[in-house]
Amino acid sequence: MTQRQKTAAVVPQAVDEAERSWPPPQGQWTYEDWLRLPDDGWQYEIIKGVLYMVPAPTTTHQRVSSNLEFALRLFARQEQAGEVFYAPVDIYLPGQETPVQPDLIFITTERRDLISERGIEGAPDLVVEILSPRTWWRDLRVKLPLYEETGVRECWMIDPKTKMVEVYVLRGEQYALLGRWGPGETAHSEALAGFEVAVDAVMET
Repeated sequence: MTQRQKTAAVVPQAVDEAERSWPPPQGQWTYEDWLRLPDDGWQYEIIKGVLYMVPAPTTTHQRVSSNLEFALRLFARQEQAGEVFYAPVDIYLPGQETPVQPDLIFITTERRDLISERGIEGAPDLVVEILSPRTWWRDLRVKLPLYEETGVRECWMIDPKTKMVEVYVLRGEQYALLGRWGPGETAHSEALAGFEVAVDAVMET
């Protein structure tokens, strides 16, 4: 092969790379782009081609998450009800190219086939998002509609600042507010029949 032929052979590849610059613009992020993101302590999620990133959670966030995780694990063990996972763990929701990472996830015993080595392959029975000043808009305006769209049976939104717990349950193809509970009250689940927890216990920091 002559030098001219060698040059001609590599030109198309160079053009392809130029056309697909990295990082891509918002709205064009893919699973392959997500795989290239660094493991640097930030949480990265791509939802419908848009990249969202937040730093590591605060200590308050971690305490609230740990409190509810403990209650869920105790319920799962006592009732042989299923398995609890906590972030970071990848959830591959139906019809979505890239995974999301809720703060807490519950998979019932009957649906343990969703659990694989790489994460959860389908819509969990229950997910929990703990709001913060840096994540509340994404959690309420982006992730809650996504969970509704992909068939997650129940979603808990917990706000440590206001000490409120909101629980949304799927009614047909749309979420309905099951309840909104604050200090001195007890939140409960519909997807996990019999599970309830004192809001004060969840918010204890």
